[in-house]
Amino acid sequence: MSKVLLDVRNMSVSFGGVRAVDGLTFSVQEGEVLSVIGPNGAGKTSAFNCITGFYQPASGSVTFNGSDITGKRPAVIAASGIARTFQNLRLFGDLTVLDNVRAGMHVRIKQNSLDAMLHTPRYWRSEDAATDEAHRWLDFVGMHYDRTAQIRNLPYGEQRRVEIARALAREPRMLLLDEPAAGLNHTEKTQLLDLMRRIAALGTAVVLIEHDMGLVMEVSERIVVLSYGKEIADGPPAAIRSNPAVIEAYLGAEDQEAHAEAERIAAEAGTDGIAEAR
Repeated sequence: MSKVLLDVRNMSVSFGGVRAVDGLTFSVQEGEVLSVIGPNGAGKTSAFNCITGFYQPASGSVTFNGSDITGKRPAVIAASGIARTFQNLRLFGDLTVLDNVRAGMHVRIKQNSLDAMLHTPRYWRSEDAATDEAHRWLDFVGMHYDRTAQIRNLPYGEQRRVEIARALAREPRMLLLDEPAAGLNHTEKTQLLDLMRRIAALGTAVVLIEHDMGLVMEVSERIVVLSYGKEIADGPPAAIRSNPAVIEAYLGAEDQEAHAEAERIAAEAGTDGIAEAR
């Protein structure tokens, strides 16, 4: 049986009296691919921000690899083995593709400020190793554009690949992806699906927030559903697809046409692999 890597217990966070996350409890196993879904405003990104230290939970706990990381600084949490991407790209537009990925390795580079100032042999060894590793991760994500080009000049889909490569360059035990398929075309989504599977095959747990239900159903081993900051369902895709509480959260209990549309989307997700829920 796989080891529990992330354990979130009764986590809550509020903004101006509004509970963005309300008593959330879920866990992630080593090497698991888990999706967190829910309507807009359900608290998905707020939950990610609490886990990674960008928000301070008002209550509850977050345990990662057996250690309590609740409320710790993002840098400390990143160093513990958690990497993430964001809804909106957080790349350094003026840097090259290669340097953006190298920037993700700063917690592992074996040099100090004196090495950097004097350009010691250790500095050059670590720089060469970082460059080689950056190329390796760019190869892994399938990024074949000019790696000396400024990142701002790349197409959006390629920038998304670079952001994932930078996160992987930390060699995390768990990767959080916040809407990685947003803005991608069908071909890019298919490639993303394959990439997430290959990341999981490395032994890295993948947790994603996503609105593309076809992709979610295809890639996920388990799905956690949020509504108004609360977990309303947790289970395998087949169970989530037909869960009445999930359909109600997305489309409303009284809208019969919406329920019919939900069934159609579920059917497409089960047969087409990647079908967008609109």
